[in-house]
Amino acid sequence: MEAFYTLQGEGFNMGEAAFFIRVGGCDVGCRWCDVKESWNPDLHPLVKTSDVIEQAMSYPSKSVVVTGGEPLLYNLDFLCRQLKINSMKTYLETSGAHPLTGTWDWICLSPKINHPPEENILTIANELKVIIFNESDIAWAEKYASLVSPSCKLYLQPEWSRSKFMTPFIIQYIMQNPKWKISLQAHKFMNIP
Repeated sequence: MEAFYTLQGEGFNMGEAAFFIRVGGCDVGCRWCDVKESWNPDLHPLVKTSDVIEQAMSYPSKSVVVTGGEPLLYNLDFLCRQLKINSMKTYLETSGAHPLTGTWDWICLSPKINHPPEENILTIANELKVIIFNESDIAWAEKYASLVSPSCKLYLQPEWSRSKFMTPFIIQYIMQNPKWKISLQAHKFMNIP
């Protein structure tokens, strides 16, 4: 769908410069998705992998974040292999709703209720980031916190349109459950992509 150089705005790697590859296509369909234009892959012309890698290599950071849409709709083995050949670090942001492909330095798993993650990604995810739209989403978050590895970083992130209401709730929850940290969409506060 698009590729751009910016700062990571969420989660564990927030603030790190990275080249983002946003893959078009998503069958998860979260009603609060802030990139709904990514859902239909037919709206976005195909781009040669070599062109995207060349573009990524032109920036000072050697970190590449593959996101979507839902990137695991596609086999990402070739992309990752080519990025690794060029000494790039690979980061994945996924709902985990499809089988894992590619070789990743960091996997951010953000499971969604309407299309739960595949089991194989749970034990290797580096980061669990659960979007909190309603207070009831905490039960979903806790379910997946119990399924990921003990070394997985745990984040609760208020859904942007409801952050005014959900952030105070999340703060109180984390104060009572300090295994969690809060993730805010800092890129939206900074008005960057």
